[in-house]
Amino acid sequence: MYNSFNRIQNVFGFFTTVACVFGAFIAATDLFSPREPSGIITPDNIQVVKGRSHYYSTKKEEYAVIRFSLDADLSSLFTWNTKNLFVYVTADWPGADNTTNSAVIWDSIITNPSADHLLNIGPATLKKLRKSSAGKSIDPNRGKLKIKNQKPKYQITHPSGKIAQTEDVTLKLHYNVQPWVGLLTWNLPRDLFLWKTMSGGESDKLALPALKVKEAKETKAKPKAKVNKAKA
Repeated sequence: MYNSFNRIQNVFGFFTTVACVFGAFIAATDLFSPREPSGIITPDNIQVVKGRSHYYSTKKEEYAVIRFSLDADLSSLFTWNTKNLFVYVTADWPGADNTTNSAVIWDSIITNPSADHLLNIGPATLKKLRKSSAGKSIDPNRGKLKIKNQKPKYQITHPSGKIAQTEDVTLKLHYNVQPWVGLLTWNLPRDLFLWKTMSGGESDKLALPALKVKEAKETKAKPKAKVNKAKA
């Protein structure tokens, strides 16, 4: 004879199995949605200066500031199972012993309209965002990015404190698809069924300039005029 606890346990186990199978089926449907991301990224202005790279830095070091322009079409990454899309740009350059240095200089979270409520933004901004996609649960147009002369969110530094005149630096566009149900997916190294690798998304190699030295302003003290008081 089964007691009440055994029956509840069996029902819960059956429900868990059904939920897992149903979730796996939903995740598998993403494989039948074509993905053809593409992008063109070009550097606009590059500077290397010396100072504190961020507010919490305790030492002065060389850091690079790279402005860039981006024209990307990531609309095919938005499906009914897409929760949000994490887009970021890195600066990569070769290091010692066949290693690769990589630093994120910019990122952004793009949500599907059904996930707008998860964004940590103000009420006015949220209202404007919802209005732009009124009545839509999926808006692939949000994946079309046209950015010009974008200021980086993060500066590039190096543990050695030296970054000026670094050669063979490339800017790369990356994405991370976060689904409602399923696994996170990043840039693919090769084609997978209907999912294609990123077309473009990488700039030409560039070299960081020499350290920009701020010219000291010479300030000349004005001599105070002496007033001779006549004695009576």
